[in-house]
Amino acid sequence: MKFSKITLLHLPLVLLGATMLTPLAFMFTTALSTPDHAMQATDKISSILWPQDWQWKNFLEVWRIVPFFRYYTNSLFVAVLVTTGQVTTSCCAAYAFARLEWRGRDTLFLCYLATMMVPGSVTMIPNFVVMKFLPDALQSIMPLINWTDYRYLGTSESAPLLGRAVGLDSYFALIAPGMFSAYGTFLLRQFLLGIPRELDEAAKIDGCSYWQIFTRILLPLATPGIATLAIFTFMGTWSSFLWPLVTTDQNTLFTLPLGLQAFQGQFATEWHLMMAAALLMLLPVISIFLVGQRYFVAGLTMGAVKG
Repeated sequence: MKFSKITLLHLPLVLLGATMLTPLAFMFTTALSTPDHAMQATDKISSILWPQDWQWKNFLEVWRIVPFFRYYTNSLFVAVLVTTGQVTTSCCAAYAFARLEWRGRDTLFLCYLATMMVPGSVTMIPNFVVMKFLPDALQSIMPLINWTDYRYLGTSESAPLLGRAVGLDSYFALIAPGMFSAYGTFLLRQFLLGIPRELDEAAKIDGCSYWQIFTRILLPLATPGIATLAIFTFMGTWSSFLWPLVTTDQNTLFTLPLGLQAFQGQFATEWHLMMAAALLMLLPVISIFLVGQRYFVAGLTMGAVKG
């Protein structure tokens, strides 16, 4: 009776999990298929069969046909810097809003939260305009520095293009807007509010400054919240498509979501290579989630139980 009850409870979960794994299974079988079989599988879902000839070379072909290593490097570079920057700024802002007393704090925090109600598609145009005219503005203020030309990895124009220092077609445009987040500030502020203030008072008695209280006491206790924000930020930046599409026009600055377009032509799509590239794109996200899963679960459940 006990076994049957457990089975009945777990059976819906198993079916739901299998349903969620179906797209991954389809991606895996397509990535190891021949071009003809991959085309049949995408044209008609019912024709998906276990590949008769496993094409493991598809994963190597991805790196040969397009500059996939460059796309991978760009995505890692952008995602790591955005995650580091957003966690840093959110921690500092959350500490100011949660533990420091200053005039207008709550009013400013409400205004800060109000920005979360504005869709990203609304702020995209102003951000694009800022990035477009930023090099010219900086050039007029600091004329000794060339802000408008493109930088090259070398001394000649035949070297790989890196893009501008700031503005459109630059790493600055891909990184800077994502380093500040009202959601991250709100998330970490709630974590810091859950930490007893008696710890701050005890640290002050021992002679700790505000910075020491922040770095030595509060940040270690807020590790689950920081890990949760880092995972969310990395996953969001890693899969971001629209903002890099709007701000970059140089192939050497493309991230992985943009690089996958290289396998889609005007008249045909290399589905087997696209699926292989998509699987390679999943590896860092899965790895980071597995490493931070313990902190992620702790962060989500910390506020569920009181006392």
